[in-house]
Amino acid sequence: MLAMRIRQKDGIFFLASYPAKEILNKVRFISRYYGEDDLITPQPVPQHDEIAQFIARIERTDAAFQRQLSRAKVRSLKNFYEMAVTQPPIPGTVLLFTNDNLSFRALDGQDNIGNLQDPSSKYMIIDGQHRLAALRFYLTEHPDEAKGIDVPCVIFDGRSEDFACEMFVIINSTPTRINKSHLVDLYERVSWADPDRRFAARLVDSLYTEVDSPLRYRINRLGGRSQKDKWILQAEIFNELYRWVRADWKKIRQVVNSYREAEKYYCVVRDFLKAAQLAWGETWAHDNYMVTKPVTLKAMIRVCADLAREDADPVDGRVKRWEDRLAVWSDQQKSFKSEGFYERFPAKGEVERVARIHRDLARAAGIEVKGATTGKW
Repeated sequence: MLAMRIRQKDGIFFLASYPAKEILNKVRFISRYYGEDDLITPQPVPQHDEIAQFIARIERTDAAFQRQLSRAKVRSLKNFYEMAVTQPPIPGTVLLFTNDNLSFRALDGQDNIGNLQDPSSKYMIIDGQHRLAALRFYLTEHPDEAKGIDVPCVIFDGRSEDFACEMFVIINSTPTRINKSHLVDLYERVSWADPDRRFAARLVDSLYTEVDSPLRYRINRLGGRSQKDKWILQAEIFNELYRWVRADWKKIRQVVNSYREAEKYYCVVRDFLKAAQLAWGETWAHDNYMVTKPVTLKAMIRVCADLAREDADPVDGRVKRWEDRLAVWSDQQKSFKSEGFYERFPAKGEVERVARIHRDLARAAGIEVKGATTGKW
């Protein structure tokens, strides 16, 4: 296949053109699309294909996409293909990705024009699923017109896997508004994510996955398989941890091993939540109390940051030491009953209510509220 090799900074990708019928045989759809009397069934996504798994998970769960319900969009695109004569039906490129490392052989006398190897399996569509779905239905009804349509494609191969993943986010996060929970999942993967955001995302992942975490499987990660009741959205707890990390970032970024530092922060949050669970007693995870509801969990993460800045060391005995410090919270149990909770903690909104509970819980335990200021620990 004749293609143009394009270099942009450290990224390399290819520009090519496929006849309509040929490209439809070379791509796989990972979402369901409907025509008038036909449908495209999504193909299974291999477990080892991380990018396809990620995109498929978003398209199955994120209400911002709802691609399986986008009949109107596919119908309008198909109608445009039928009406377009002098105007190109598909003037923009379709973005494709393959896990294969494609071989490129430049033509004699050319550096960036040559023959590009076809992948061993079908391309995944990073951008353009609706256009290609509409093209599939259009060609079913108008097969003779297939000869007159070539589809311009930008192709990313395995050597640019992270670049392809970033491209999906860049394209879709603005017009179609990817749910923030999915962006949190990507902060460690995409190179343009700020290092403090990646650090905070690592903490969220540890709190969800580590076997000793009091929040294991309790964080609502879209696409998660756990059947446990969820206590807080991933994006909500990320915001609180990021608030803390951002305040301490001047200190954190001086550490050589950021993974070890992230583990240190995780252990602090884990120990605090264990101590808090002991302090709250039977009201912890109780449906009739607000202790493990988002508003209180967010406030407790702020208390955790305040306490860690003044009493994180020594690590040995920290859970017991903090349990004794937070024991006074058992006197607050009645205030955190679900019935009448919002009347006992009046506020103009969630932000103000979290700040108020933060102050009240810290004051009860004799912990200085430092807000987002940086401290040592």
